[in-house]
Amino acid sequence: MNTLSSEERNALKDSVSKLMSDASTEAEVRRVMETAQGFDLDLWRALSEMGVIGLITDEKFGGSGVGPMELEAVMEETGAALLCSPLLASGVIAAELLQALGDETLNADLMPRVATGETIASAVITGDRGCWTESGVDISATALEGGWQLEGRGNYVLHAQNADVLIVIANTESGLAAYAVDPSDDAVQIEALPTLDRTLRIASVRFSGASAKQINATRPVWEAVSQALNLALVALAGEQAGGAKKVLDFTVEYAKTRIQFGRQIGSFQAIKHMAADLLVETESAISAARHAASSLADPSSHTHEAISLAAFACADAFVRTAADGVQMHGGIAFTWEHPAHLYLKRARANAQLFGSSDFHRENYLKALGG
Repeated sequence: MNTLSSEERNALKDSVSKLMSDASTEAEVRRVMETAQGFDLDLWRALSEMGVIGLITDEKFGGSGVGPMELEAVMEETGAALLCSPLLASGVIAAELLQALGDETLNADLMPRVATGETIASAVITGDRGCWTESGVDISATALEGGWQLEGRGNYVLHAQNADVLIVIANTESGLAAYAVDPSDDAVQIEALPTLDRTLRIASVRFSGASAKQINATRPVWEAVSQALNLALVALAGEQAGGAKKVLDFTVEYAKTRIQFGRQIGSFQAIKHMAADLLVETESAISAARHAASSLADPSSHTHEAISLAAFACADAFVRTAADGVQMHGGIAFTWEHPAHLYLKRARANAQLFGSSDFHRENYLKALGG
């Protein structure tokens, strides 16, 4: 794993910020979220050319081979822009899961295409309960002559609708195993789930005797899943921190220009107090996300608690900042034309992606020994 210097990391962050300001504007987000695909292919290619899609993919597979700190920095910028893309699904979770499983033959064929975005991969991990634990896996695999067959349903699958390959975690007689599945198989049914956030694509995936190729894992499968989920939580924390910072910025700017009773509303004490509280929330979220990334890049006995802390702190900060931002704007923020509601919906949806804040608080307390 390569670790960039702070100067190089800032340069990468600035490059992504520039791309987002050009290609993921509010108008573009509104256009893309109404399309069936849910993301813009030209922007996806631009992210590929910049090396963002293959950011955490090993260099031997054509990726950049950098780590959590660089990923978190990039996600702050994509979160601020409400990027609509399969980056988290394919470039983070599925890519890290495949690498963690360690099937060199499969990875040599698949990972170079995932790293460029030519192939979109999506991981099917949890079932209907949505508990991101080993006991939450609801799919079963049965060995047949010449292959495997999957039965059951996976839920809350990011960008399954766009996937070229599904990486499925399933129960077998000898424990958990991982499989690669072609989503075009007639025995695979992908159903889009309604979401509050229309910029996000989530689906349930039902397997009714679907053919599957077993991935030759070199370690316990749930260990590999946990590694991928930890990286996903760091990436999501970065996205949430970036989104919160963006909301704070445009809310403070509005408070400087909106006149009520002959004064800027930012001069009212109540607004000042709210803005100050949101500043603390936002800066704390950014610190938590960056600390989690740093801890994951250089693991220690405190890494799990750092990730769990970032998971609930960043989720809560984004939700509060977006909700209070709507209140500080007043009636205009309740209209479809204003972007505030887009951030609030993203914040609410993100807060449930890989477990609720309460779930991550419990994990944090367990990590502390509580």
